[in-house]
Amino acid sequence: MDPSGTLLAERSANYPRCFEDPQGWREGVVSLCAELPQELRDRVAAVAVDGTSGTVLACAANGDPWGQALPYFLACPEQASAAAVLAGSASAPAASASGSLARVLRLLEGSGSSSLLMRHQADWLSGWLLGDWRFGEEGNNLRLGWDLGRQCWQGAIAEQPWSAALPEVVRSGAVLGPLSQNARSALGLPAPCQVVAGSTDANAAVLAADPQPGDGVTVLGTTLVLKQFAAQPLAGPGISCHRVAGRWLVGGASNAGAGVLRQFFSDALLVELSRQIDPRSSSGLALRPLPRPGERFPVDDPTLEPVLEPRPISDALYLQGLLEGLARIEAQGWAALQRLGAEPVQRVISLGGGARNPQWRLIRQRILGVPVLNRPQCSAASGMARLALSAVCPP
Repeated sequence: MDPSGTLLAERSANYPRCFEDPQGWREGVVSLCAELPQELRDRVAAVAVDGTSGTVLACAANGDPWGQALPYFLACPEQASAAAVLAGSASAPAASASGSLARVLRLLEGSGSSSLLMRHQADWLSGWLLGDWRFGEEGNNLRLGWDLGRQCWQGAIAEQPWSAALPEVVRSGAVLGPLSQNARSALGLPAPCQVVAGSTDANAAVLAADPQPGDGVTVLGTTLVLKQFAAQPLAGPGISCHRVAGRWLVGGASNAGAGVLRQFFSDALLVELSRQIDPRSSSGLALRPLPRPGERFPVDDPTLEPVLEPRPISDALYLQGLLEGLARIEAQGWAALQRLGAEPVQRVISLGGGARNPQWRLIRQRILGVPVLNRPQCSAASGMARLALSAVCPP
């Protein structure tokens, strides 16, 4: 992205290894960067990384991973009570069985080491770029127990024997320093290139969309993420509150999303079957398309079961039922935010891969009862490019 905000190049790919493998994250960054034109890479002034905010891993001080990461969709119910005690409140985001703190407690229990660091996906990758794994961006660490208002760790988290495993928290958009020699060599980027503290994947997409008052933003990716700006922070199970550009950004992320569709259909088949759907009529199905047991938002229930049957003979009808089920989860999510004090959304902006599906847009518009706009070109990556740009070329 150039200083005017014009997108010059963008690349995407599936993870080269399983999602839980941190080495695959790094390999993905290296391979994608290699696809960018060298003349553009020579001009890069800054980079920033977004990631799934709940995916955490244990690593050594030099960044070497200790085993695989625990993904954002993994609930740890056996750690929920301990997380609530440490966070100081059962309603704190970190107190949930689906929060990062519960996953960190499981990692600490399994490692038996007090010298490991606990880092979220974006923070670990930023650490590799920097050659320094000290830092953690504030938005990525809210569900680990970072208190945005007080700028400290909640409850008794900082008083634990393992508190040295926690990151030094920095604000999104902070310039952390230049690329390390290893990262420069692997990526083919210039020595002056700066590493900027990024954000979560959903926040990055919101930055790309630039929502106006009354707008809600839904990211239709592997999971379903809802975001809207609010006058005040909200609190509740599964609720996230971030501060972006001086405003409170509230929302939640379901375990359901477009990822469940790939359990049944290829991308090409999804396109073909979608064309056969009449979005004005109902499928008559009442599905809950979770990819596995457990939900984070709009209800926080680690035991909630998927409902993927009955499956009709028609694949197009079944796909319609899945899309309607996802739309109902989205509607429940907006209703949950409104109950907690957010303003009702007047319009929804759709981002992510699912925003390329016009039939799903019409299904969602029917079920949500408000206008729905698709903006698939507003990727999380472009949001991070804007953030990195603003850090080194302020308006």
